[in-house]
Amino acid sequence: MSNAIQSTANTTTTRAADTPQPTTSLTPEVLVDQLRVIRTTLPENTPLTPKQRAAMRKRALTPEGILQASINVIGVSDVVASAVGQPLGDVRSLQDESNRWTTVEDELKALLNNVSDANLIRKNRLALIAGQAYGVGTQLARDPANVLVTPHVQEIKRLKKAANRKKPQPTTPGSPAPQHPVDAPKVEA
Repeated sequence: MSNAIQSTANTTTTRAADTPQPTTSLTPEVLVDQLRVIRTTLPENTPLTPKQRAAMRKRALTPEGILQASINVIGVSDVVASAVGQPLGDVRSLQDESNRWTTVEDELKALLNNVSDANLIRKNRLALIAGQAYGVGTQLARDPANVLVTPHVQEIKRLKKAANRKKPQPTTPGSPAPQHPVDAPKVEA
């Protein structure tokens, strides 16, 4: 085998060895701990307010062509580079870093979607099992011999009825509270 082929084979082996291989399924608690450790090691870990986030998202919507052409102006004019206070090399490094972190962001979104989908499947399975248990329990509660099931079925019925009730509409601050007509006292003349 030639040195070039052997080098490529070693690189491929090293990359596969560097990639963490799942040995067992993670528990939610272990994964939460790992995510918290990762979050504390992220650079620029300053949380934004919703208003700041919205403003920055709006500004970041600059089309790629316009962004690239504007960065190129820094490279052709020292006056522009001086005015923006950033040399072209630093701006290109920031652009490269932004692109690399976008890949991380995409992977995290995919991970979140996978976790959300798996949990949604679990919740659906639980709802199906609970529905089946209630159905069977309701049938059993009809027989007086199943006295242990009856109170549980009654509690489920009570909870369902309470959940289906309409909740009163909260009044917003500053709006007048609903007025109930009150009979004015009669004054004799």
